[in-house]
Amino acid sequence: MNSKEKLWILTAQCPSRLGTVDVVTRSLAETENYVVAMNSFDDRATNSFSIRVEFRPQNGDASLQKLREIFTERAAGFNMDWQITEPEHRTRVAILVSKYDHCLNDLLYRYRTGELAIEIPLIISNHPDLQHLADWHGIPYHHLPITPDTKAEQEAQIWKLITDANCELVVLARYMQVLSPEMSAKLDGWAINIHHSLLPGFKGAKPYHQAWAKGVKLVGATAHYVNDDLDEGPIITQGVQAVDHSHYPEELVARGQDIESQTLAKAVRYHIEKRVFLTGNRTVVFPD
Repeated sequence: MNSKEKLWILTAQCPSRLGTVDVVTRSLAETENYVVAMNSFDDRATNSFSIRVEFRPQNGDASLQKLREIFTERAAGFNMDWQITEPEHRTRVAILVSKYDHCLNDLLYRYRTGELAIEIPLIISNHPDLQHLADWHGIPYHHLPITPDTKAEQEAQIWKLITDANCELVVLARYMQVLSPEMSAKLDGWAINIHHSLLPGFKGAKPYHQAWAKGVKLVGATAHYVNDDLDEGPIITQGVQAVDHSHYPEELVARGQDIESQTLAKAVRYHIEKRVFLTGNRTVVFPD
């Protein structure tokens, strides 16, 4: 169980301008909200400013109410898009998966132990194979088969399930289907995908076997937001591990799956802890 102190989080993003840090910290101080940790970044490439503050109200609800009143007016003057997240908030996550179970297993373990502050109201799959995992955790499992002729109908069902469950995040935990441009557009910025990262970029079936045949020396994984560019959305985090000639294809697969699981879990955690800010097709990510 995570014993870390639970704090309120204020996040804000706006065009770069003198006084952005001051308006945030001054508003917190004047309303008796104690700053515990703060990260900020001014992106010269996009002329945008991002800030994340963990804070503790010194006077309970009164401090928070004063902060919301004062900061609403001040942030408007900076054209800030901002949000305050309460400590007990648990992000509602829909998980999409196919047959590979390693990423799903890892997320369910972290959910069960409380390492990830999430609720999982549903798991959606185009195969029935992982029903038992969902049943063991008491999570509804929706088997939605798909063919080229039924893709639009199947995605409409997925969208309805996600929205009906009031999900705030969608995680593609090795969901082996290419989303349509329409579905990708709907999920832009709030769906996370995971895939292997190998150099060269091996395409098609059995990428780790292809990598072994070429004698790769690194295996890795990339977690990124979904957009209409296949596997090329804004990157949240990546993982990598060195390998050598002694690792056979099966060992590369096992190591790759471990990295995929860890990298996806880290990306989900960064997202739910409000550490990720989108700036065009790039991300600002504040680490722990």
